[in-house]
Amino acid sequence: MEDIKELLRLCGIEHGYWDIWGKWHVAQDEAVMNILHGMGVLDGDGYEAALSRLKEDLWLRVLEPVRVVSFGSPVEILLTLPHEKDGFRFEWAVLEEAGVSHAGAFRPSDLQVKGSHEINGRRIFRYSLMLPVSMPMGYHRFLLFSDEEPGGLSMSLIVCPKRCYVPDGLFRDGRTWGPTVGLYALRSRRNWGIGDFGDLKTVIERFSAFSAGIVGTNPLCALSPCDPSHISPYSPSSRLFLNYLNIDIEAVPDFAECEEAKALAGGQAFQARLSHLREGGFVDYEGVAGLKLEVLEVLFRHFKRNHLVNNSQRAKEFLTFKKEGGKALKLYSTFNAISEYFKGRDSAIWGWPVWPEAYQDPDSVEVTDFASKRGDRVDFYCYLEWQAERQLAAIGQRSFELGLKVGLYLDLPVGVDRTGFDVWYHKGLFALNAGIGAPPDAFNPNGQDWGLPPIIPIRLKESAYLPFIKMLRRNMCHNGALRIDHVMGLMRLFWVPCSMKPDKGVYVRYPFEDLLGVLALESHRNRCMVIGEDLGTVPDEVRSGLGEADVFSTRVFYFETKEDGSFRPPAEYPTNALVSVTTHDLPTLYGFWQGRDVEIRDRLNLFPTKEIKGREITWRDRAKAWLFEALKKEGLVSNDMLRGHEIDDKTGLPKKMTPQLVFAVYSYLVRCRSKILAVQMEDLTGELDQANLPGTVNEYPNWKRRLSKDLEAVFEDKDVLPLLEWLRRSFQ
Repeated sequence: MEDIKELLRLCGIEHGYWDIWGKWHVAQDEAVMNILHGMGVLDGDGYEAALSRLKEDLWLRVLEPVRVVSFGSPVEILLTLPHEKDGFRFEWAVLEEAGVSHAGAFRPSDLQVKGSHEINGRRIFRYSLMLPVSMPMGYHRFLLFSDEEPGGLSMSLIVCPKRCYVPDGLFRDGRTWGPTVGLYALRSRRNWGIGDFGDLKTVIERFSAFSAGIVGTNPLCALSPCDPSHISPYSPSSRLFLNYLNIDIEAVPDFAECEEAKALAGGQAFQARLSHLREGGFVDYEGVAGLKLEVLEVLFRHFKRNHLVNNSQRAKEFLTFKKEGGKALKLYSTFNAISEYFKGRDSAIWGWPVWPEAYQDPDSVEVTDFASKRGDRVDFYCYLEWQAERQLAAIGQRSFELGLKVGLYLDLPVGVDRTGFDVWYHKGLFALNAGIGAPPDAFNPNGQDWGLPPIIPIRLKESAYLPFIKMLRRNMCHNGALRIDHVMGLMRLFWVPCSMKPDKGVYVRYPFEDLLGVLALESHRNRCMVIGEDLGTVPDEVRSGLGEADVFSTRVFYFETKEDGSFRPPAEYPTNALVSVTTHDLPTLYGFWQGRDVEIRDRLNLFPTKEIKGREITWRDRAKAWLFEALKKEGLVSNDMLRGHEIDDKTGLPKKMTPQLVFAVYSYLVRCRSKILAVQMEDLTGELDQANLPGTVNEYPNWKRRLSKDLEAVFEDKDVLPLLEWLRRSFQ
């Protein structure tokens, strides 16, 4: 039993979890065994043997793969050496990122011992070496030399700030507001049936006129280019690259030059298809992809003929982009070309796990040969990424030109699709027999399994956190804020074995302090603030750790209630927070008031019992009464507002949400101390249905629903303009 406990501790596996109702769930043996197998720790020979192997690995390694320390703190290096080397002379060196070097020497006998362990009768000690140097923030290397290791051993040494970057506009009493938009859902008179970077630029420009200082959007990460039905922005193929469907085709420089593309796009048949896509109530991803790819193919051919062949300035920019993208970009483009190739030969080939075995290894000879023989197709996917990157960079630059206090804020998903590029590229980093999820809660009584394979904590540290670092850089470089979905994942994730139900999942811990330090370092380097989506079950150590690191909290109006259920007054909201009425996973304000989500969940049998459904209906009626009472206490509504509306007999309140009530709710949140107010676009356009309904896949049109109004019409709406004007005056 003690061996099992020690093994679980070393692997970060928790013994159970408390749900939101205060019930303790013990981790089941089957779940623990599956997770240990997924981590590559358990190899069929029992817990004792697995623990022995793990301890040997920890105690036979002289240096850790990485050491993360706070700037200004003493730099301690842990060295693991056998007792017989106690009197040996070792030399060390530190090579700073900027090229400055430091050096020294020591004998282990002169160092403090931090622990010991015996392996096969051999006593091994862990020594503490305190470096007599003050290290700047950055990524450095620690080197260790001895007569036995003349070539030296190396370790990554990362020195991090204690806090994340916060823009000047939010210091002291600085506050701001801005819209949050599902980019795909934006309807405009110029887009091609899906919101694009041109629409996002319009959102920034139009809302900045109302003193908006931040504009948020859903993840813009790459989805599967060969499977338009794979549409969830929170289950991307890669968190390193962008979704080509976001490209504003007519803003691509080659479009203005290419008569063939303009003739194609202006043709009667093409325009008929385009009109159909623009008019639909849902995004037709397959239709949009077909339309955009048809023109992008023409633009790429034009670019090759007129720029690459002539080595023009834009050709040089493209070649520089490819060079800077390095191996990752080359393999990402190759991955997409391989996906297209096999999918074209057999539509049943749904992803890399069913490719021929040789192609499942990105470093195989076959993959290299494919990239060489089909270099033109690989370049096409590089071209798509280049255009998306150029347009997003221009949007980020435009937000700063307009003087937004924060600028664009992007959303970082908690994981990636198991059939996508990132898992193929870093296959050994992921546990493929489990999915990330969440334990049961009020909105999801059955628990959740999002199907995203979790990263194995031990292997993440083995990589010196490089995949995490690159992911942050990629998602921070063009924007002023990054929202981290399910930010609790920096400390622990809820692993659900693939063969088990979500409520049988187990929490697995991650190196929280290290990851938080790296996050702070990249935040400062990219001048990008961090907003953590910390909704649901959040351990106290996460709340305090994130707060001390200036990671802004997320506060949703629906959840900000006291023990008796009444709504928390504005003065009690935290300062360093983004406050909103709702999120994409929750009902819109209109839907919440009218119980639309309850109706849909009942229709789809998402309530485990009638009792839970009844509790939800009762709570919703009470919540509306508490909401109205909270607004009355602030002097934002009165009973006079009830006149002229159809009244619900049970609550004595309007049956339907009204623009006046929407105004009152947002006026309530304007009074909060929180530094950022986010206004969901659906609340401006009066949407009844939410973007995503957790617990569903095909039963509900997740990530397909388009806004009911054109973007242009929002700024002409007599019900919307008073609220925008009020926000402008409040945040000037």
